Amino acid sequence: MLNTTIYIVSAFVCIALVLNLWRLLRGPDLSDRILALDTMYINSIALILLYGMHMGTNLYFEAALLIAMLGFVSTVALCKYLLRGDIIE
Repeated sequence: MLNTTIYIVSAFVCIALVLNLWRLLRGPDLSDRILALDTMYINSIALILLYGMHMGTNLYFEAALLIAMLGFVSTVALCKYLLRGDIIE
């Protein structure tokens, strides 16, 4: 039962990734594209966590945590560049 649920949720997360990619490519504004990229990080974390649950190992949870930290830092850097035009003050 749990394996079936993991497969179904993984399919929905993959559909969400494709829709985020569409928004990233066709976004009308730069802020929409940054938001789509941030949402892609969250969806990829969910996909990695689902794969870790399917495999039954803790290694994928640590990888998801690493991607979450990198996603946060890159989103902050992109927004700072968008607002000020320079990342380092």
